Amino acid sequence: MNEDFARNLRLLCSYYKSIAEVCRRLHINRPQFNRYLSGRYKPSASTLRRFCEFFGVEEHEIQLPHNQFQRLVQVRPRVRSEVLDSTPEAEHLARLEQLGNRGLDRYLGYYFEYYLSMASPGKLLRTLVCLEQRDGRVHYQRTERMVPYPGGRPCHNRYLGVAYCLSDRIFMVDYESLNGHEISQSILFPSFKNRVSRLTGLKIGVADSSERMPCCVRVLYEYLGQEVDLRRALALCGLYDIDSTEIEESIRRAVHNDMAPDEWHFRARY
Repeated sequence: MNEDFARNLRLLCSYYKSIAEVCRRLHINRPQFNRYLSGRYKPSASTLRRFCEFFGVEEHEIQLPHNQFQRLVQVRPRVRSEVLDSTPEAEHLARLEQLGNRGLDRYLGYYFEYYLSMASPGKLLRTLVCLEQRDGRVHYQRTERMVPYPGGRPCHNRYLGVAYCLSDRIFMVDYESLNGHEISQSILFPSFKNRVSRLTGLKIGVADSSERMPCCVRVLYEYLGQEVDLRRALALCGLYDIDSTEIEESIRRAVHNDMAPDEWHFRARY
């Protein structure tokens, strides 16, 4: 059974540029992976499940006799990542994944995000953000809660994205998942304290209005913890007056978009 498994695994790897590429994407060291390819060792149940999810096959299929597995793969659409390998950006994205996940573990969890609304000038927007790790990457979801008119039923906009930590800066890129009309990017200062409390930086995006004007604003992330009451947290999200006492004064000051006379660029502030 180990020999069939090893041959099947080698077949799946043949759809990639190299074994090193597979190991990098699977976040597994090469010597350990070579043991599976040789047939001397079989992976644990959790590792086997990870392999199958990565290659797009079922656990029972990868253990079939090799000739049967080979026929199955030949008549099935190619393993999902073969398409990714053929795109020009695949190598660059893989490189980002390798470099950008280091040091992000301590930032996983929930945050309130604050910035001056791009679509409603003069208002401060509070959203809920969740950073989590899946498949070796740090993904996040940003949820806006908007009330179209006083007393109206709230509607929610959901943004999905990925985060990277590169040279002491956290880069976050997301898109609006319902209509796909917007991509936004935030760059944050990481916390150099033992306890994560607030992250500040800049955010660039497009006003969610007919004008669709590109905007850049200061942004602040307030850490809430690994778990929150989602209903209560979302109930606190939405638009606020810029001088609202419901928002802490230090937060209001941090996201104010002023510029000093000697500043030539719109800059983030600690």
